[in-house]
Amino acid sequence: MTPKSNPYITTCFDIAIKLLKNNVSDKLINGPISKKTFLKKKYNGITEYLADKTNTNKFAMIIYNKNLSVCPLTTHLPIKYVSKKINKLEIINKVQLIDNFWKKKFNKQPKIGITGLNPHCETIDSFNEDKSIILPTIKELQKLKYNIVGPLAADTIFLKNNRKKFNLIIGMYHDQVLAPIKTLFEYDAINITIGLPFIRVSPDHGPNEAMLGKNKSNYLSLLNSIKFLDF
Repeated sequence: MTPKSNPYITTCFDIAIKLLKNNVSDKLINGPISKKTFLKKKYNGITEYLADKTNTNKFAMIIYNKNLSVCPLTTHLPIKYVSKKINKLEIINKVQLIDNFWKKKFNKQPKIGITGLNPHCETIDSFNEDKSIILPTIKELQKLKYNIVGPLAADTIFLKNNRKKFNLIIGMYHDQVLAPIKTLFEYDAINITIGLPFIRVSPDHGPNEAMLGKNKSNYLSLLNSIKFLDF
């Protein structure tokens, strides 16, 4: 797990994308990759790396479990930049991608819950993103017949009786929804990138340097990724 591996990883992705462009397959799976050594701060994550490699402007990262999935509106973004990236178009794009994917993959319309940005969807600041951006966008999407509700307080949306109302919860930033979903399901979830010219999945965790060479890593997420693609 050093920069010496970078040419190999790059070549693997290049070959995979070439095969996908030649219609050899419409599915891509990759194992855990160290963003620190591979991306070298050029991209926020592998999701963004693949989007750039395929000239994809609209994409979404889903952490999927058959009981409940989540999608962060902003992906691997430092928390201080999150509020600047929350806008109507980004919310609409994510909801449309998710709705289309659920209908195509599962043959049903998803029930989507969306969190607010601020604690309890409230703020002492003069500008409230929850009331000024998120709520009006949700109302517009509801008029377009999307099955979506919110904004809902992030500290209670994952309570048992609340989360069972949804197939997927959209959060405003990475850890707002990934921390609870990984607490609930641990390794029993996978990472899906939708919006690319192909479906891409990977385990929902990193390479875990502490486990290298010990043959003790939990393989469940990788196994679920392979099963999901149904090779």
